[in-house]
Amino acid sequence: METSAKTVPAAPPGGEDLTDPLELLATLSEDFAMSQDLDGAMARGLGHIVHNLGAEAGSLFLVDQQSSELVCVACIGPVDITGLRLEGGQGIVGQCIDRNVGEIVRNVDGDPRFHRAVDKETGFKTLSVLCAPMSVRDERVGAVQVLNKVHGGGLFGFQDLNLLKVLTASMGLAIRNARLASQLVEQERIKRELELASEIQRSLLPMKTDEGFPVSGLNVPAREMSGDFFNYFAFDDGRIYFCLGDVSGKGMDAAMLMAKASSLFRALGKAWHEPGRLMGRLNEEICETASMGRFITMVVGLYDPRTGMVRLSNAGHEPPLIFRRDGGMEDFPADAPPLGITPLAADENGAFPEVEFNLDGGTLYVFTDGVTEGKLADGSMFDIKGVTRILGRTSEEPVEAILNTVRQILCRDGEELRDDLTLLAVDDTAARAERGDDIPSLPRRQSDDEPGEKLLSLRLPARPDRLKLIRAAVGEAAKASGCSSKITHDVVIAVDEACQNVVRHAYPEGVSGAIRVDVYREGSDLIFHIRDFSPVPVDVDKVRPRDLDDIKPGGLGTHLIREVMEEVEFLQPAEGSGNLLRLVKTIG
Repeated sequence: METSAKTVPAAPPGGEDLTDPLELLATLSEDFAMSQDLDGAMARGLGHIVHNLGAEAGSLFLVDQQSSELVCVACIGPVDITGLRLEGGQGIVGQCIDRNVGEIVRNVDGDPRFHRAVDKETGFKTLSVLCAPMSVRDERVGAVQVLNKVHGGGLFGFQDLNLLKVLTASMGLAIRNARLASQLVEQERIKRELELASEIQRSLLPMKTDEGFPVSGLNVPAREMSGDFFNYFAFDDGRIYFCLGDVSGKGMDAAMLMAKASSLFRALGKAWHEPGRLMGRLNEEICETASMGRFITMVVGLYDPRTGMVRLSNAGHEPPLIFRRDGGMEDFPADAPPLGITPLAADENGAFPEVEFNLDGGTLYVFTDGVTEGKLADGSMFDIKGVTRILGRTSEEPVEAILNTVRQILCRDGEELRDDLTLLAVDDTAARAERGDDIPSLPRRQSDDEPGEKLLSLRLPARPDRLKLIRAAVGEAAKASGCSSKITHDVVIAVDEACQNVVRHAYPEGVSGAIRVDVYREGSDLIFHIRDFSPVPVDVDKVRPRDLDDIKPGGLGTHLIREVMEEVEFLQPAEGSGNLLRLVKTIG
């Protein structure tokens, strides 16, 4: 506690001697009403009271609205106790506030309520106390106490108490009104900041695109700030990156994390064209910076209107749904935890799991739990059945009409949403009509080509211990296609040899990489795509089988592959670095 010498002012604040109680009351009221400085007005008011009552000292205590402690905010006299904090109900002033009754204590030595620690610490000697509460109805604002009457025999009288009660009643009302005004100003400031933040947040959503653009979305915040988001952008070659996410929790923290995730998606997505790898990078960033246990459930996808193909990665989010042209429906549950949970969620190459599929004229919907958990007019939950019933109209209604239907069902005038409502659609209807039944050939044969029905898609670390998984999966795919035991055996050996070449030669020593194996069936052909992601392209001229009579390491694997397969060729990957080996085996 700070202590400093302070003498009783020879004259009241401003030098005006106010002996008329009514004039004193009017002056105090005017000062509180006109002043922008509440602390200054309280100090001046206390000075007038101490001078008018002929006291040696005085202090003004307010009730701390958070802790309920009593805090001295103004002090007049030989010592300064400004900042002193007492427990609620402590001392004579605390009892005065609790009981909401003014009191005269003519001799504090005989009063057990007197808080002697202050006198002991400051050296001030309290003889008598006059105390009156400041309250408005049942709200306790604080109290004023004056000490040691200097004139009139040294004792406070009932006339003094009545005057102090009138003055403190006026001061209590003025202080409460000033607090309310300050709160209104603060509320207005916060409101303006929230409106600005909400406007900034809305600006992060993608601009409304031209009619016919295959990706569209809907976002309705439950409050000023939303923790949901969606985003998308197109590459020069026509492919479209899209995402939808839901940040845990509510409020400004969730909104700030939402803004960061949406911005990171747009910035990093231009460099990382694989949704699983992009998701891994996003997870690294969120794990490093997210606070208060925040996490994000998120879906990232890459859609190619030229082929209808979608590559999708799901981090702990609601399963996206595909509605097919024939009325069928598929879902894609998450294969990884939400972003921000653990940096170990990605594989050794920093990638999250991916799935690939062809929309083939269907529509993909991604949505937050604000849709499935939305309340209907009768109070029941929309749930996944309601979602599939409405979204299943895709073959009958335009996507925009379906999004508006969802909005109308869940957003009703006069009713607040329980959670943010966000929905994103990728519609392949128009793109397929342009493609026709055949997928057009792209400028070069690339890794994203779908030569037929996809039977298998694997992406694994390029390590020897993963080859067993590849052999087993390729064998099952061959059997499922009707291959004989001999053909299955030959195919597995040839694919294994190609994969061993990737493990041994694709990546520099000490550098970890991935291998991807896709198996397709087209007519009587089994087609194998084996891809690495090495920055060094294969020199095709050097990949030649060696004469069987030349006994030395190397080259025989290439000979085996060409003996088993009808076609062996290297293709240019559609995106990124790496090498793609295409193998074709005719099975019937």
